[in-house]
Order: sequence, then C-alpha cells, then structure tokens
Amino acid sequence: MPAVSAVIRGHQGIIVLMRFLSRRGSFCRDCGLATVRDMSAKTLWQGWWGLLSLFITPITVLMNLSPAARFRQLPPPAGGFRPPLDPGKPLRRRPIALLFLVPPLAIIAAVLGLIVLGALTGGSRAHSQPGIETAPTLTIGACVRNDGDWQHQDLRVTDCGAPDARYRATRRLAKPGETCARGELYADLKYGPRGTTVTCLKPLH
Repeated sequence: MPAVSAVIRGHQGIIVLMRFLSRRGSFCRDCGLATVRDMSAKTLWQGWWGLLSLFITPITVLMNLSPAARFRQLPPPAGGFRPPLDPGKPLRRRPIALLFLVPPLAIIAAVLGLIVLGALTGGSRAHSQPGIETAPTLTIGACVRNDGDWQHQDLRVTDCGAPDARYRATRRLAKPGETCARGELYADLKYGPRGTTVTCLKPLH
C-alpha cells in the first residue's frame, strides 16, 4: 500500500495476426511503473509487425501514459508480504525500446524508394512515348528530328543548322477543323493537362 486500480496494455503484431495484451489489478507505485515500462518496451519492438499494428502500437503506448502518471503520484510503497518490483530504467533509456525506430525508418525508406522508382520509370516512359520529351520545350520555329517513324513518333529538338534537322514547327492546331498547309506533317505532341495538341511540321529539305 498505497495502491490504485489500473489497466496496463500491450500489443503484438504477427504479420496477419495480432495480440492485445493487458494486465488489470491494483498496483503500488513501483509495481505499476515496472509493469508499464516492461509492457510498453515490449510493445515498441513487438507491436509494429502488421499493417493494422502500425497504427495500434503507438495508441497502445500512449494509453499507458495515464496509469503511469497515476502511479507516479503515489508515495513509496509500504507493507505487503513481498518486496515491490523494481521499476528499472525509464523507457527512453532502454535499448530494446529503441527498436521501435526500425519499422518507421523501414517504412520511410520504402516510401522514398517508391518515389525514386516512380520518378525513374516515369522518366523512362516519357522518353519512350512520342513527343513527351520535347513537347514542353517545342516552340513555333523550333527544328526537330524524328528518331522513330510517323506512326510512333520520337521527336527531338535540334539546332536548325544541324545536319539531322528535318522539320520546323510552323504552328499549332488549336481549333477543330484546322489543318496544316500542303506539304506539312502532323505531329501529335502532349502539352500538360490539356491533352494532345497537333503541331504542324514543315520539312526543311
């Protein structure tokens, strides 16, 4: 004595399964703090290993803050037929509790990896699709070459005096029914969210 009634919780994630742990009873100051620290430390390294457990684990640890605060308000225990438990080191000083950093860091690394992978694959798709590379920079009067065929255009902006320059952009067809001049070619280039814009290309040779 003195003691207070409390519920101390823990959690274990097991990939597709999970376990909800709890200890109910009357705790003196030392026994209560020892139980809170032990169950919270185990939760911080056993609780992350599951999709739902990623969210349940921090909630479980936060729920233990309330009984821990109540235990700290108690005076030192006295009496009883056996000595109280040793509270041990605070949670932040237990190496096993620091393992909780591993799952969040792994998740952050996975997210960053997906972002980088998406950027790389997005860039490769842009190079492989017709006109995607040059569409944002192709202006009227710019010269291009076609590294593909006209069914699968692969237009690249080049210097108009270069030997491989084949076409000059003359104008864009902005309205339905507009057509390019005789002898000009049609290039389907994508311009941002507005979709496909047809640009007229005049052969240089």
